Amino acid sequence: MKAILFVFLGGGLGSVLRYLISKGLSTDTTTIPYGTFAVNVIGSLLIGLIIGLSAKGNILSQNQTLLLATGFCGGFTTFSAFAYENQQFLKSGDFLSFALYTIGSFILGFLAVFLGMYLVK
Repeated sequence: MKAILFVFLGGGLGSVLRYLISKGLSTDTTTIPYGTFAVNVIGSLLIGLIIGLSAKGNILSQNQTLLLATGFCGGFTTFSAFAYENQQFLKSGDFLSFALYTIGSFILGFLAVFLGMYLVK
């Protein structure tokens, strides 16, 4: 039950921060959804740092890892918004934005996880 509470609290905090960042970066003048892009790349870096710290030894407890990685990063990042935004690109025929957003998100997301884990070493 304690683990569920940590995930719940972290997820709530991550979701609120995602909303604020996405709202702050949203504009009507661009086709790329920078808010979702930013939170997914930042979340990837954070989870790399958190998992790196967790794997390094007794730096983070299991509960702290649940709160931060599973809860906060899980609530902060958003695959569903990413998928929806890509569906919108395809529906409108904007294949260039679809390709740039998808490829950029995957590449920078993976690199951010690796960077986070590398920085902890």
